[in-house]
Amino acid sequence: MTEKRTVYITRATVELYKVLKFENLASSGGEAKHMIADGLVRVNGQIETRKRKQIFPGDVIEFYDITLDVCMEK
Repeated sequence: MTEKRTVYITRATVELYKVLKFENLASSGGEAKHMIADGLVRVNGQIETRKRKQIFPGDVIEFYDITLDVCMEK
């Protein structure tokens, strides 16, 4: 079963590893960077290995059975 969450960001872009950290999918920024480097994270359906990949509103991040829909905070 897939868990879906909406992530609200306050800036136009945010780095991928920070999203994973702030959503408690990783216990630290370092752990998040390792998960990304190991190819465990998808952005918009594609495996993403760039730790500092800029995430924009409208992007979809997948990590195992968790899907994060990224939106701009109102």
